[in-house]
Amino acid sequence: MKILLVDDEPLARQRLKRMLDAHPHCSLVGEAGDGEQAIRQCQALAPDLVLMDIRMPGIDGLQAARHLALLEQPPAVVFCTAYDDYALEAFEASAVDYLLKPVQADKLATALERAGRLNRVQLAGITGVARETGGRSHISARSHRGVELVPVSEVRCFIADQKYVTALHPGGELLLDESLKELENEFPDRFARVHRNALVALAHVQGLERLDGGHVRVRLSGLEEGPLVSRRMLPALRRLLSDL
Repeated sequence: MKILLVDDEPLARQRLKRMLDAHPHCSLVGEAGDGEQAIRQCQALAPDLVLMDIRMPGIDGLQAARHLALLEQPPAVVFCTAYDDYALEAFEASAVDYLLKPVQADKLATALERAGRLNRVQLAGITGVARETGGRSHISARSHRGVELVPVSEVRCFIADQKYVTALHPGGELLLDESLKELENEFPDRFARVHRNALVALAHVQGLERLDGGHVRVRLSGLEEGPLVSRRMLPALRRLLSDL
């Protein structure tokens, strides 16, 4: 079984590495110090199991697990943490086990055995029900390049088109499977609805532009063309922008 260790504390990784030496059927294929590195390593190394801390800088373990669920062949995830108040969120993020630090050898052995019994089809089923809880720091989507990550702070707007939503940012765009309503509920203080098919990032609004025919468009930093504002939502948007 190929294993990736993810922890921002090198000493914690070293301790787990020593414990893994007692399991000849396990092979350590890599290490990472935060969630974003973990996602990159998983795409490159395709581990069977990720032993991951929860509290880490940047993308934490819970967020990383939800992004890993998008991989074509997602790894099993076992959280190793010093805190016992994340268990519910951990299993909502499709973890197969939850170990408290300092990790005990017998508990680790049980977790490895449990993860080893799961085949790829079962893992795909488990990760398929992962839920996004709380506001993320990054959004992600699967493409031909693997899982792509974009910081939410870089997103200028979300545009809905039939059953897909596109996140526009200065570096390009990301096609999401989530609905506009789900994104609006997750980021109520960061994005405002300006049309039935558009949310805009309030932090990047530079103003409103009146077009021919009485239409109004939002000007967003980093984008050549922002979305149109519906007449019904224009007064509320103006009030919102005046309060910023």
